Amino acid sequence: METVTTEEKIIRAADKLFTQKGYAATRTRDIAEEAGTNLALLNYYFGSKEKLFKYVVQGKLKMLLGAMGPALSDEHISLEDKISLITENYTNLLLENEELPIFILNELTVNRELFAKITQNTRQIAQPVLEKQLKERGVEISTTDLIINTLSMTLFPFIAKPLITSSGLVKEEEFVKFVTDRKKKIIEWIIKITI
Repeated sequence: METVTTEEKIIRAADKLFTQKGYAATRTRDIAEEAGTNLALLNYYFGSKEKLFKYVVQGKLKMLLGAMGPALSDEHISLEDKISLITENYTNLLLENEELPIFILNELTVNRELFAKITQNTRQIAQPVLEKQLKERGVEISTTDLIINTLSMTLFPFIAKPLITSSGLVKEEEFVKFVTDRKKKIIEWIIKITI
């Protein structure tokens, strides 16, 4: 049986409520209630709602970037394999955390500086490697376009899932199969456009 600490209960409760309601609509009292604890313990571990929120967001961003950073910065992984790894890892991650892209997009508008600090490090490490690989291949696409094309094709179905399913383009019960099948197609499309 898993032993969950009070701190972990607070983090899980905050994650759930921030994702459902957003930062502004979530009260520390709601988080404490959801965690089955009290405000004093929440404040003891995190000090404030803002610090707890930053902790949750950083965890989500690390999850998102962790799927991409190591592959992009490895010189020994080919461009094709990088595209494949990113698409595969992001699709799998988002199938387990479908709320993640919407949560990050919503909070990005109010916490831009927090996101900038976390994402810049990954970009600074990966960009030179990607630029070198693109140049060696004689590819006429920028690193920025390569990353944005790959991410947008992978992330958009999750962001637009309510529209996609409510319009009947894809039935709710077929969504997992749709994005799973799409992984291989994205890799083919990006490679055809890019390489």
